Amino acid sequence: MYGLIALVLVKLDQGELAWLAADRGMAVAVATNDPQVAAVATVPLSQALRAGGRRRSAMETAVIAARRIMPANPGCDSLAGTLLVQAALAATGRGEQRCVLELLDQAAEIAGKIGVGSEGFNPASVEAARVVAEADLGDVAAATVRHERLVAGDQWRWLPPEHRAAYLLDVARAYALAGDLLRAGRTLLGAERTARSEVHDRPAVRDLIAVVARSAAAPAGLAQLAATLHVA
Repeated sequence: MYGLIALVLVKLDQGELAWLAADRGMAVAVATNDPQVAAVATVPLSQALRAGGRRRSAMETAVIAARRIMPANPGCDSLAGTLLVQAALAATGRGEQRCVLELLDQAAEIAGKIGVGSEGFNPASVEAARVVAEADLGDVAAATVRHERLVAGDQWRWLPPEHRAAYLLDVARAYALAGDLLRAGRTLLGAERTARSEVHDRPAVRDLIAVVARSAAAPAGLAQLAATLHVA
């Protein structure tokens, strides 16, 4: 429950409160003396730390938790892969490109064993993380090319709707940074169609929508979305 609360608070840009909830969840998990339970609690903790700007702590926490359950617990591959992805995303904010690539390669190796049938952690989730990482590291052109290849493939549908929508918001930011406001707008509308709440209930999205909607290149429909969110 603490973990779920922390994830919701991250979406609402309440980083400090998210960290507090995740930290309490970790205390409960550690008391069980079960590394797998502690690893589950580490996922929202890492996200909360990253949201609060504590990227080094977010990376190290996730890596340590992943190492503790690998390879002694082969049934925890999906969890270990998720933690490695979280660590990689935290490392992007520190500009540690080599570390990011190594962590994502490790996650991809695990995902390859799991296959595409899992709707949690799978090759598509790693590929989506690579797109976000490339954009965060400044290689927006490569990120957008990788994104278009991802959504054109069959693996895309295995990501849960909320994951797809949150990811599309990151891609929309990448398009906006590249100056392609038409695609940024289309991606924002796609995110809303995929999971409405990810767009309507996340405060950070409003500024992006406002910027893109003011552009002459904005697609039809984005102005209406901006008006609905009162950012027009």
